[in-house]
Amino acid sequence: MSARPAAMLERAAKGTAAFEASVHRLTDPGFTRPSNLPGWSRAHVVAHVARNADALVNLLTWARTGVETPMYASGDQRAREIEEGARRPAEELRAELLAADGRLAAALAALPDERWTATVRTARGREVPVSQVPWLRVREVWVHAVDLNVDTGFDDVPHKVCAALLDDVTAAFRARPDCAPVELRAKDADRTWLLGASAGAEPVGVSGDLAGLAAYATGRPVPGPLYPTGGAPLPTLPAWL
Repeated sequence: MSARPAAMLERAAKGTAAFEASVHRLTDPGFTRPSNLPGWSRAHVVAHVARNADALVNLLTWARTGVETPMYASGDQRAREIEEGARRPAEELRAELLAADGRLAAALAALPDERWTATVRTARGREVPVSQVPWLRVREVWVHAVDLNVDTGFDDVPHKVCAALLDDVTAAFRARPDCAPVELRAKDADRTWLLGASAGAEPVGVSGDLAGLAAYATGRPVPGPLYPTGGAPLPTLPAWL
């Protein structure tokens, strides 16, 4: 059986199309307006997503050739390229996003079936099978489509992607001592997620729909009401990414 993650590849393609559509709806002056990310304009977000596409191409090259090819040469290089991209004219930045997305799509399509089990390393030093690359792109394009602060919110993110984001956050926060124990309860899905290291403490229950829970867990604007147990204040979560 092929290890090629067909369903996640399809979600990556759909998420990429959604991000590109949001960027297409931006006016040229709109690129300089603030995004939902502190200190970043919308142009910064677009530049970041373009550079992330090329960084993921590096991981696919690593998997295909067996030659270690890090996502970024350094954190300084990553930051510098985002700043340089954010200063480009809007039309040039749009074109660069499309070109980078095209390079990633081509690299995903070209990876042989037998190489999808190869191990690579993310920018944070985590070793993962390269079959995780499509999910990394799904995560990137959907969350940053919201961060553009144009007209996409978590209500527009597919439910399966919201659930996968909650799985991702749960894995990241499972043992973090700075994360209060919180149990997320989805009212529109038969799922719960436990964040933080409880150490015997009773977690605060937070109920809501998948979109609202995913927005809350990832530190983004919450599109609808959330309901902490007993009317308690909504716990503050640490930064996710």
